Amino acid sequence: EMYFAFKMGRSEKDPSEGWYKGEIWFFDNYVIPLAKKLEECGVFGVSSDEFLNYATTNRTEWEKKGEGIVVELKEKYSTMYQRRQNGFSSMRGCESERTLDYSC
Repeated sequence: EMYFAFKMGRSEKDPSEGWYKGEIWFFDNYVIPLAKKLEECGVFGVSSDEFLNYATTNRTEWEKKGEGIVVELKEKYSTMYQRRQNGFSSMRGCESERTLDYSC
Protein backbone atom coordinates (compact mmCIF):
# COMPACT_ATOMS: atom_id res chain seq x y z
CA GLU A 1 0.00 0.00 0.00
CA MET A 2 2.78 2.42 0.87
CA TYR A 3 4.62 1.80 -2.39
CA PHE A 4 1.42 2.10 -4.39
CA ALA A 5 0.70 5.42 -2.64
CA PHE A 6 4.22 6.57 -3.51
CA LYS A 7 3.75 5.62 -7.16
CA MET A 8 0.47 7.55 -7.23
CA GLY A 9 2.21 10.65 -5.87
CA ARG A 10 0.62 10.59 -2.41
CA SER A 11 3.94 10.08 -0.64
CA GLU A 12 7.26 11.80 -1.25
CA LYS A 13 9.50 8.98 -0.02
CA ASP A 14 9.93 5.64 -1.79
CA PRO A 15 9.27 3.13 1.02
CA SER A 16 11.01 0.33 -0.87
CA GLU A 17 14.38 1.96 -0.20
CA GLY A 18 14.30 0.74 3.39
CA TRP A 19 12.25 -2.45 3.17
CA TYR A 20 15.09 -4.95 3.17
CA LYS A 21 17.12 -3.36 5.97
CA GLY A 22 13.96 -2.46 7.86
CA GLU A 23 12.94 -6.10 8.06
CA ILE A 24 16.41 -7.10 9.29
CA TRP A 25 16.13 -4.39 11.96
CA PHE A 26 12.66 -5.64 12.93
CA PHE A 27 13.91 -9.21 13.34
CA ASP A 28 16.97 -8.11 15.34
CA ASN A 29 15.26 -5.58 17.56
CA TYR A 30 11.77 -6.94 18.02
CA VAL A 31 11.01 -10.47 16.81
CA ILE A 32 14.12 -12.30 18.04
CA PRO A 33 14.32 -10.50 21.43
CA LEU A 34 10.62 -11.26 21.97
CA ALA A 35 11.15 -14.91 21.08
CA LYS A 36 14.10 -15.05 23.52
CA LYS A 37 11.95 -13.57 26.31
CA LEU A 38 9.21 -16.10 25.59
CA GLU A 39 11.79 -18.87 25.81
CA GLU A 40 13.20 -17.50 29.08
CA CYS A 41 9.84 -17.23 30.79
CA GLY A 42 8.60 -20.53 29.37
CA VAL A 43 5.08 -19.20 28.99
CA PHE A 44 4.42 -21.45 25.99
CA GLY A 45 6.30 -24.48 27.32
CA VAL A 46 8.30 -26.43 24.76
CA SER A 47 6.87 -24.31 21.95
CA SER A 48 8.86 -21.30 23.17
CA ASP A 49 12.06 -22.83 21.83
CA GLU A 50 10.36 -23.34 18.47
CA PHE A 51 9.40 -19.65 18.28
CA LEU A 52 13.03 -18.59 18.66
CA ASN A 53 14.16 -21.17 16.12
CA TYR A 54 11.52 -20.02 13.60
CA ALA A 55 12.40 -16.35 14.17
CA THR A 56 16.11 -16.88 13.54
CA THR A 57 15.39 -19.13 10.54
CA ASN A 58 13.04 -16.53 9.05
CA ARG A 59 15.64 -13.80 9.58
CA THR A 60 18.28 -15.89 7.81
CA GLU A 61 15.91 -16.58 4.93
CA TRP A 62 15.05 -12.88 4.64
CA GLU A 63 18.75 -12.03 4.65
CA LYS A 64 19.27 -14.40 1.70
CA LYS A 65 16.09 -13.71 -0.29
CA GLY A 66 14.80 -10.35 0.90
CA GLU A 67 16.47 -8.12 -1.65
CA GLY A 68 15.04 -10.23 -4.47
CA ILE A 69 11.60 -10.17 -2.87
CA VAL A 70 11.73 -6.38 -2.68
CA VAL A 71 12.62 -6.21 -6.39
CA GLU A 72 9.72 -8.54 -7.24
CA LEU A 73 7.26 -6.51 -5.17
CA LYS A 74 8.40 -3.26 -6.76
CA GLU A 75 7.93 -4.76 -10.23
CA LYS A 76 4.50 -6.10 -9.32
CA TYR A 77 3.24 -2.80 -7.96
CA SER A 78 4.82 -0.81 -10.77
CA THR A 79 2.83 -2.98 -13.18
CA MET A 80 -0.34 -2.37 -11.15
CA TYR A 81 0.34 1.35 -11.24
CA GLN A 82 0.90 1.29 -15.01
CA ARG A 83 -2.33 -0.63 -15.54
CA ARG A 84 -4.20 1.94 -13.50
CA GLN A 85 -2.54 4.80 -15.40
CA ASN A 86 -3.45 3.19 -18.72
CA GLY A 87 -7.10 3.01 -17.76
CA PHE A 88 -7.47 -0.70 -17.18
CA SER A 89 -10.29 -1.17 -14.74
CA SER A 90 -10.34 -4.96 -14.75
CA MET A 91 -7.65 -5.37 -12.11
CA ARG A 92 -9.54 -8.10 -10.20
CA GLY A 93 -10.55 -5.95 -7.25
CA CYS A 94 -7.83 -3.34 -7.66
CA GLU A 95 -10.21 -0.65 -8.88
CA SER A 96 -10.41 0.96 -5.46
CA GLU A 97 -7.32 2.46 -3.92
CA ARG A 98 -8.77 1.50 -0.53
CA THR A 99 -9.16 -2.19 -1.30
CA LEU A 100 -6.05 -3.36 -3.09
CA ASP A 101 -6.05 -6.99 -4.13
CA TYR A 102 -2.43 -8.05 -3.82
CA SER A 103 -2.91 -10.87 -6.31
CA CYS A 104 -3.23 -8.35 -9.18
